[in-house]
Amino acid sequence: MDAILLQILNGLDKGSAYALIAMGLTLIFGTLGVVNFAHGALFMIGAFCAVTLQKMLNLYSVVIDPEKTDFLGNPLKVEVPYVASWFGEATGQMIINWSVPLAILLAIPVMLAVGYIMERGLIKHFYKRPHADQILVTFGLAIVLQEIVKAFFGANPIPTPAPDLFKGSFDFGLLIGFAENTIIYPYWRLIYFVFSTAIIAMVFSFLQFTTFGMVVRAGMADRETVGLLGINIDRRFTLMFGIAAAVAGLAGVMYTPINPPNYHMGMDFLVLSFVVVVVGGMGSLPGAVLAGFLLGVLESFASMNEVKSLLPGIDQIIIYLVAIAILLTRPRGLMGRAGVMEE
Repeated sequence: MDAILLQILNGLDKGSAYALIAMGLTLIFGTLGVVNFAHGALFMIGAFCAVTLQKMLNLYSVVIDPEKTDFLGNPLKVEVPYVASWFGEATGQMIINWSVPLAILLAIPVMLAVGYIMERGLIKHFYKRPHADQILVTFGLAIVLQEIVKAFFGANPIPTPAPDLFKGSFDFGLLIGFAENTIIYPYWRLIYFVFSTAIIAMVFSFLQFTTFGMVVRAGMADRETVGLLGINIDRRFTLMFGIAAAVAGLAGVMYTPINPPNYHMGMDFLVLSFVVVVVGGMGSLPGAVLAGFLLGVLESFASMNEVKSLLPGIDQIIIYLVAIAILLTRPRGLMGRAGVMEE
């Protein structure tokens, strides 16, 4: 029982990332009708927002400490971060330590701007083009973006630690009656799951309970009728593209302590997230979220040593096998609707 609970917990953080990326893909497809293969690159850009802020906060000046000497007896040169000089040693170190959560403040405007430029500058020209053209162009854009990131940050993963407060693990087993250290779960993975759940709830609430969201949902169902009512639905859909980009970016920011950012991480997540979208049902937000968590947990179970000893390599293909099985029995996915990508 403890092994089952542990694998469910282990699957939640990756399932959260799948769900957030898949939700953004579904928002874009549902509003604009565009299959956006550059969405994984937005996840990567968000992660590198955290890297950029960390590097900025660690910029320093060299000062002379007259009270200390180096091994040659000369006054010691000390590297002092600018934030420590501006706000004091304690506050400066706290800001540096909390660079990942603070990167959210940087990522939101950056991702909204990137989403707006991407949609207005390129994707709007492919609204009425075949899906194959959309996939080709956005996939090419993703390659360009990841090569730009590689040129600036290099090819190697960049460690981006969580705040000291959230290092270590939570004894989940002790909470539910198991022996000590039976089921332990890293604090940051728990934070990531809670954060992802909150973002998903906010997006659903925005679409369900605001006038703007109701118009967007109506436009997703019947764009032409909404346009005939005199509503500028294109402007709202452009904003939704920006929101979807911001969601992917925030998912990337908070994932950096779990998986050190590298230039191809977006492509790694994109392929699996697109499978999640198809399994959940093209155009279905609840389906994308449900499939994201289900496949994340399933992948975790397939990664168990006991399973891999019986079926070597199953953890690499399990999501695709399940996708094939679901699409053979439910061609529209778990919660897909009629008419989506069936023309």
